[in-house]
Amino acid sequence: MKYEVKGGNLPVLLVNLEAGETIECDAGAMSWMDEGIEMQTQGGGIGKMFGRILTNESAFVNHYTARVPGEIAFAGKFPGSIRAVRVTPGEPLYIQKGAYLCSMGRIDSEVYMQKKFAGGLFGGEGFLMRKYYGDGIVFLEVDGSAVEYDLAPGQRKIIDTGHVVAMQGNMNLDVVQIKGVKNVLLGGEGLFNTVVTGPGRLTVQTMPVSKTAMMLYNLMPHPSSR
Repeated sequence: MKYEVKGGNLPVLLVNLEAGETIECDAGAMSWMDEGIEMQTQGGGIGKMFGRILTNESAFVNHYTARVPGEIAFAGKFPGSIRAVRVTPGEPLYIQKGAYLCSMGRIDSEVYMQKKFAGGLFGGEGFLMRKYYGDGIVFLEVDGSAVEYDLAPGQRKIIDTGHVVAMQGNMNLDVVQIKGVKNVLLGGEGLFNTVVTGPGRLTVQTMPVSKTAMMLYNLMPHPSSR
């Protein structure tokens, strides 16, 4: 399997499959492909289907298998970038909702729930993530550009809600409330921050779609209320 990313900040992942190779994605994620690549849709059971819905993924998964060598493409849904992350046994990958694009190899996934229910629920980050494990490659869709950090044991990054994309390694994610009434009311940073503690690799994104949507909403004219 060979792949490349084209398109600049409107990216598309082009994957060249050899005969017999398979790539997996959410239902509806494929953009175009060559003749000779066959699709098979699977659910994987009610539990897995429900878990995927909770993490903003399709309930069904499509497997594309090449009967003859051919190309298949997956375009990004938002201006940004596409990253390939290698997953090996014992080194699972944890990603935020909506960041999964496709995967290849012996990869399985499940819902990963952070310990602090209330913090994750109200902070908007870390409550429900997706855990990918096995042996293969997971392709991530990043809003804007991706920035990666290798955190040492005990090293922490304080991150505004929405910027966390993925974690790999023995990392911990927590949600903390911003201190001080003035900071909350006048700081413009909301009520919560996300704190990630190493060791491991952290990937953050520069332009979360939620923030962009809010900015565009604030610029739009709204009918005056009566």
